[in-house]
Amino acid sequence: MNEREVTYRSGEVTMTGYLVDGSRGAPAPGVLIAHEGLGRDERMTTWARKLAGRGYVALALDLYGEGLFSYEQFSFEKMIAKHEHMMATPGLMLTRSTAALETLAAQPNVDHTRLAAIGFCQGGIVAAELARARAPILCAIGFHPGLKRPAGSVDGPIEAKLLMMVGARDAVVPPEDRAAFAAEMEEKGADWQLHLFGGVGHTYTNPRVDQLAPMPGFGYDARAERRAWTMAFSLLDEVFGE
Repeated sequence: MNEREVTYRSGEVTMTGYLVDGSRGAPAPGVLIAHEGLGRDERMTTWARKLAGRGYVALALDLYGEGLFSYEQFSFEKMIAKHEHMMATPGLMLTRSTAALETLAAQPNVDHTRLAAIGFCQGGIVAAELARARAPILCAIGFHPGLKRPAGSVDGPIEAKLLMMVGARDAVVPPEDRAAFAAEMEEKGADWQLHLFGGVGHTYTNPRVDQLAPMPGFGYDARAERRAWTMAFSLLDEVFGE
């Protein structure tokens, strides 16, 4: 596998994503990976390598223009402020993630007709927004995604397949958010799935969440993480025709 940092621009901001190419020189599907509210951390690199190991080209995007996130610099208040800015600024999330998707599609070994977006927490919102905007992705996958819509969210038909995987005890995604998401998907006639993991809280894929957010409704869950990846890979295989 070949891997490297990739810089790209969105407006006046320079982003630094991380690309892992598992194509072995042949045209391959491209998968965009959207990070949590924290920023692009080493876990996104791990997931990019996991996807490249299946023969894909994976790009872990950067929404903030800050490059690699350091846990040593973590501030809960700063994370919330960055996320709220991303949600409250009309079109910002979509504009920046679209720039990353275009960067991925332009890579020489990427088959631009076979693209997908996956995301974690805030990144799940990113994946869904790309689907709402009819970006050229075949599916959008969210691991413990937020289900609220950012300001300026596009309200058109959805052609990509959606898979959102949420913990039933997720403190960030109450039942009314799940119901609103389901109603929207049904109204639009989308091909969608909303999976609930019983007894599981928010950020179930992040082993550090128990230190970062030691509160009810949050928590790492290795079993839910494994099951979520199994479902994600199944959908990717389906849409990529493998």
